[in-house]
Amino acid sequence: MKSYIIVAWNMIDPIYYHLSNLTYIYNGKAEKNFLRVKLTRYKGRNVVLSDGTLINKNDTLVKIHLHNAVLLKELGQTKSDFSRGRFIFHAVRKSLPDLVTYIQKHHQADQIKGIIGITSLDKGVNRLGFEVVPIANPFYKWFKWASFLPISILSGTDVSIKKHTGPSYLFMSKDCLISRYKVQ
Repeated sequence: MKSYIIVAWNMIDPIYYHLSNLTYIYNGKAEKNFLRVKLTRYKGRNVVLSDGTLINKNDTLVKIHLHNAVLLKELGQTKSDFSRGRFIFHAVRKSLPDLVTYIQKHHQADQIKGIIGITSLDKGVNRLGFEVVPIANPFYKWFKWASFLPISILSGTDVSIKKHTGPSYLFMSKDCLISRYKVQ
């Protein structure tokens, strides 16, 4: 049943991609990049990152989206949460240098303050350079939790409400991203 849903998801994903104005990051190599991005205006509360970068309402950020349809296909029959987490960690780490190139070549590069994502998988993200910030708006947090529910079910992740703290923002300043992942 799960494989049929993933096939259906892969058929619907191009429509979502088109409607959401996401952009693929191409690296010019055969390696897959698991991120899709778009510019966004930040609408949350002000955040000060550990490097001193202040993210204010309406600042320009690059919003990152994991390409979940491809990730689920790649993960296949992986049963262990640890193995799935490790795969996602390495996939994101390999994708971040291409994100640096994308930002540096973007026509609005000077206005971009950093990157933002929303995830319920926040274990180990600090090792990638991300900072986890709780979503303050309870309605938005619930909406994001509900939207992540199908992904969690398909990936075999435990979706127990008692254990789950809900999704959080992930931030990284542009300077931090470039210093960590710039291709030499």
